[in-house]
Amino acid sequence: MKQIWAPWRMDYIKGKRKGFDSCVFCQFARQPEDDMAHFVVARSAHTYAVLNRYPYTYGHTMVIPYKHLTSTEDLSADELADLMLMTNRTMRVLREIADPPAFNIGANIGAAAGAGIATHFHLHIVPRWNGDHSFMECIGGARAVPDTLSNISEQMVSAWEQIYGPTPSNDC
Repeated sequence: MKQIWAPWRMDYIKGKRKGFDSCVFCQFARQPEDDMAHFVVARSAHTYAVLNRYPYTYGHTMVIPYKHLTSTEDLSADELADLMLMTNRTMRVLREIADPPAFNIGANIGAAAGAGIATHFHLHIVPRWNGDHSFMECIGGARAVPDTLSNISEQMVSAWEQIYGPTPSNDC
């Protein structure tokens, strides 16, 4: 079997998060000046959108409430509405830059459901294309993401600003 080397994942495997001493999603929420470094592509009143560092496909984005909670049950009606509005806007931006014909949207609520960061609820937006379950993934056990996260985030921020204007800073 052939191997694809990804030594950058070792810090993740060993639980080392450079510069983070608490929840990584809360850190991102409190550091809007570092949005580009953390691949945060947009902010709203109650949520922000960030590229997944370990994507399933090109443009795999997460929408995350600023509020640290494990499930949606403790979000207010305004926060829930903002979560869905940010999700729809993210999909529109992804359609603009990559034209995916479909999306998977979902959340793993709790560790038993497969949540990688179970203590802070987040919603996944995964663009999908016909044939993206290719030989590489099904037989080879590897995914191919055709661009860097930096390039994808720059494209998303640019498209976001063209469609919606600049996003507000987090005032948490």
